[in-house]
Amino acid sequence: MRTERTKNAVRNLTVGLLLKAIQLLMPFVMRTAIISLLGVAYLGLNSLFTSILQVLNLAELGVGSAMVYAMYHPVAENDTRTLCALMRLYRLYYRVIGGVVLALGLLLLPFLPRLIHGEVPGALNLYLLYLMNLAATVASYWLFAYRNSILQAHQRVDLVSKATLLTDGLKYAAQLAVLFFLRDYYAYVLALLLSQALNNLLIAAISYRKYPDCRPAGTLPKAEVQAINRNIRDLFTAKIGSVVVNSADTLVISAFLGLSVLAVYQNYYMLLTAVTGVISVFLSACTAGIGNSLILESREKNFVDFQTLTFVIAWLAGFCTCCFAGLYQPFMELWMGKSLMLEYPIVLCLCGYFFVYQLNRLLNLYKDASGMWHEDRFRPLVTAGTNLALNLILVRVWGLYGVVLSTVLSMLLVGMPWLLWHLFHVVFDTGNAKRYVGGLLYDVAVTGLVCGTTTLLNGRIQCSPPVTIALRLLVCVFFSNGLFLLFYHKQPEFRKSLRLLRSVVSGKRSIRKRESDRREPL
Repeated sequence: MRTERTKNAVRNLTVGLLLKAIQLLMPFVMRTAIISLLGVAYLGLNSLFTSILQVLNLAELGVGSAMVYAMYHPVAENDTRTLCALMRLYRLYYRVIGGVVLALGLLLLPFLPRLIHGEVPGALNLYLLYLMNLAATVASYWLFAYRNSILQAHQRVDLVSKATLLTDGLKYAAQLAVLFFLRDYYAYVLALLLSQALNNLLIAAISYRKYPDCRPAGTLPKAEVQAINRNIRDLFTAKIGSVVVNSADTLVISAFLGLSVLAVYQNYYMLLTAVTGVISVFLSACTAGIGNSLILESREKNFVDFQTLTFVIAWLAGFCTCCFAGLYQPFMELWMGKSLMLEYPIVLCLCGYFFVYQLNRLLNLYKDASGMWHEDRFRPLVTAGTNLALNLILVRVWGLYGVVLSTVLSMLLVGMPWLLWHLFHVVFDTGNAKRYVGGLLYDVAVTGLVCGTTTLLNGRIQCSPPVTIALRLLVCVFFSNGLFLLFYHKQPEFRKSLRLLRSVVSGKRSIRKRESDRREPL
């Protein structure tokens, strides 16, 4: 069955953007409330727990990605029996994973104090808080986590987003009430635990209602189970790489520089992850559609789509990079004050990290959608090892600069070139590799030129923080995009992206019309 990729992508994108808008705004509110009512060190502690649990989530082994990928074929062929058998296997795996995460988390308890440079804020019970965070993670596996996969495979991520929108709203409301009225960090963490459980239960109820025939039942042929297990094994290396890149920086900063430095760094990093989350809505909305296209369309058609998506992401990431370079410091001064600001050279390092990371995520999106995990199984390990080694070396030499640069260098010099080589030897024709790399280097050069010119112009705007933000935002929106348009308007990908945008808009209108027609009485 050829799924309606554009319609599903539009639907996923629309609801996903609404969710991300909430997830973009509320962390600012929460961090401001924590700093004002509890203290800056509490933010560092919160970030440390998050990173530790990301490491423990290595036990997930990439099971979720492997199972959703295994569902693409049965969904395309409307094979309900195979889907049910996959869900039964998925349920078994997640029950085991939850137990492993719990066991590893308990084993880590004696070593918690060594991961913090300095004192724990407010004489908190570090062990109790950690166990509460651990319980939230374990609940995410044990409470019907496998039901999420059936919605993803059918490209109904919008339903997951709607459930998360509700539970996140309740979570943030409860946490704000706790901070203002109780000022109790334990109750703050408890709200996280309860919202995670509610989210799982709500998604499970939605998936049962939407796909009542898809229930965990039946068995798969032994050869198919072995193929899934092989994919999981290969995905484990990718999981290690992702966790090291995302968590090593936080752990190294906490252990070598302290919770207060970590909190200031995380204020900046949160802005990056917030914008990354918005872009990920677009990429997530396309993931299942890309997987479907790789199965049903020709290699040349998929390569053309790959070029177009790269163009879109490069322009979008380039524009965001210009905004970060110009707006970071006045925004942080307005939000947190000069005492909680980083030096501007670190800001530029974060901007470079953001741009490289977005391009790297697009490459990984195609790797995951194609199921190219076996061929790519060693690259994440080598990249992660390079990143960790550079982290531990450079933090002693350059401090925070070394932590950020180590991540950029490991991706730029090891991870991305290796991944591109695999993509053009497995997914696309090798003859297109030179053309694609040339276009990618052109995108990097254009972004560097546009960002540098925009930053020089923004540097001349020095007013009060609110006025500076407003004026620099105008420069970023109009001047930088004007330069991008000047460099890109003759590119074939520019015309293709315009056609894609028109297709998305027309698809959105048709969805609304069909929903309106269904509401009209007969």
